[in-house]
Amino acid sequence: MNKFIIFLAVILIAFCGGGKEKEPTHEAQGEQAQAYTHEQEGLAPEHAELHVTLAQQKEWGIVTGRAQKQNIASRFSLPGTLALNQNKTAHISSFVDGQVDFLSVDLGSKVKKGQPLITINSPGFAQAQADFLRARAKFILSQKEYERAKMLRKEKAIEEKEYLRREVEYQKNTTEYGVLGSKLHSFGITHKQIDALIKKCNDIEDEEYKCDIVDSILPLLSPINGTVIFRDIILGEHVEPNKILFTVSDLNMLWVMLDAYEKDIPFISKKSNIVIKSVLYPDKEFPGKITYISDVIDEKLRTIKIRVEVSDLEGLLKSNMYVRGYIENEAEGKEILAVPEDAVQIIDGEKSVFVLENDNIFAVRHVSIGEKIGNFRIITSGLEEGEKLVVEGAFSLKAELSKATSGDTHVH
Repeated sequence: MNKFIIFLAVILIAFCGGGKEKEPTHEAQGEQAQAYTHEQEGLAPEHAELHVTLAQQKEWGIVTGRAQKQNIASRFSLPGTLALNQNKTAHISSFVDGQVDFLSVDLGSKVKKGQPLITINSPGFAQAQADFLRARAKFILSQKEYERAKMLRKEKAIEEKEYLRREVEYQKNTTEYGVLGSKLHSFGITHKQIDALIKKCNDIEDEEYKCDIVDSILPLLSPINGTVIFRDIILGEHVEPNKILFTVSDLNMLWVMLDAYEKDIPFISKKSNIVIKSVLYPDKEFPGKITYISDVIDEKLRTIKIRVEVSDLEGLLKSNMYVRGYIENEAEGKEILAVPEDAVQIIDGEKSVFVLENDNIFAVRHVSIGEKIGNFRIITSGLEEGEKLVVEGAFSLKAELSKATSGDTHVH
């Protein structure tokens, strides 16, 4: 019987809890953030609050600041690819048949404007020079006869018919001389080289040799400064006109072809500031200049092409590389309320910020946001200018609030 009474007493003590539970000490409460939530009362999660000591704020990297209107630049990015600058790229080919006599450059060679790339042994080139020199000789002779005819005409010592014949002959030879000179220029021969050819002819004439003995070696010159990026020729190969032998391009000034959506068109102009970035060089920005904005929208992609000229003196960027263009536009003096992007968190499906109310108490405030501009987010409603909010470390508060509402943190 006594054992039965003792057993009942034990059961009663177990149900009663053995007395009042001990309250947590003030020191224990100071080791964790205190969360105050009214969800049990049926109020919205926006009313949730956190009490965070100064020590905890420092530990979690929480920084507060005032919400204020500011004039900030809008910045958005566009995808694109690098391409050769077609205004600084040249294809080199021969205008005459011939055989490769000497190669001066190879792939990757840096060349200057006017530098020989290859020399071709071309009988056709020799013939063109000979024709030019013969035309020059005929031109000089007809010029002398025409000048003499003009003098004789003044003295009435020449028939009008003969005068006109000499005038027509002079005009004919002048035209032929000019055409053959232009033909030499089409081979890449400069005025300086033609002058040297004429001087050589004059020197030979003085020595009573024929001046139609010319050199058949034709040098093909680079028309621009740049780098040899294409070669399709070997020594001794026979070449024909119009075959591309080399491509030279200035790789220090490339093109970027960006794709812009319709919604971006109003914010893009040739005056827009733009930089180019590549994932290969995350810390580098390459300055660019918008040189062309397409007038036609792609009917399938709903995009337009934006051409940007970008400087790359270090030679880091390569044609066909994927890049992004970042365009900045000033807000034209219009001040708008904006907060750092990291200050805005999603809490219970709503865009929210943590507002500092008093005594280290942070309250959740739902806000309506606008577009992202650089590292800032426009606030359209829910926050007033001058209110103090968390601008760094808001994610730590969100995590602490999540633990509080799930029961892992002390809740009041």
